[in-house]
Amino acid sequence: MYGDDLSTRIEDALQKALNRVTGPSAPPRLSAAFIGSVFPAGQRIRPRLTLSVALACGDDLPLISNSAAVAIELLHCASLVHDDMPCFDNAATRRGKLAVHAAHGEPLALLSGDGLIVLAFETVALAAVADPLRSASLSLVIARAVGMPNGIVAGQGWESETAPDLSFYQRAKTGSLFAGAAMAGAAASGQMAEPWGRLGYRLGEAYQVADDIRDVMCSADELGKPVGQDAALGRPNAVQDLGVRGAANRLLQLVEEAAESVPDCAGAAALKSQIRAQASRFLPKDAALHAA
Repeated sequence: MYGDDLSTRIEDALQKALNRVTGPSAPPRLSAAFIGSVFPAGQRIRPRLTLSVALACGDDLPLISNSAAVAIELLHCASLVHDDMPCFDNAATRRGKLAVHAAHGEPLALLSGDGLIVLAFETVALAAVADPLRSASLSLVIARAVGMPNGIVAGQGWESETAPDLSFYQRAKTGSLFAGAAMAGAAASGQMAEPWGRLGYRLGEAYQVADDIRDVMCSADELGKPVGQDAALGRPNAVQDLGVRGAANRLLQLVEEAAESVPDCAGAAALKSQIRAQASRFLPKDAALHAA
């Protein structure tokens, strides 16, 4: 699911998308903010999931699945740009470098996040040349993963509530885009998207638990972003609720549930094996030692 072959495919597709909108006619400073929002690469977990599901379903139209992966990652990057801004987390670093607002200023960071959202849907629209119906289905899947009432916009909105519903908050803030990534891979391959939602939500919850563990156990240098944010901002954290061992075991359980939820398809067995093989990569080494 996370092989080097997918890395090249994702980075090439992202670069092509950015090249379309950051040419000589574009505002140079905003172009620089766009590029700084997407590169250098993070783990690209969500677009890897999209392509992995597409491959398991046959991946008969790579133009569509590449566009799906690009759109998912652009939307993720946009959410990070906005999340780091002073009005939300006020985080100065991301991926080991200055956050976009710290490097380019708040106005350009805001515009960059907004522009990446537009570029995500433009990328999907351009793929309609390969299959208009799949492109339309893909647009709907992605819109629901990022919008109201259950997408990442809603997840950010729950942080502004005085008494947020924690299950709704976590499902929207993290789970929705993972679910969208899995469903987008299926939709891009001409399959029914909805049955793949459970896989994405389970992986999204596993990633959130892993992020909670890293927030407590890792240093800012290791993560490339501030740590201790959950405690500082009064947010829920799995380690606080379950302890390190309990959180690590919960993560492994969620990964197993994710693997078992893979719908029937030609590549189901291989995809299940790949998901299980990645469980240890979600955990910091010290946390892995605590897992039963």
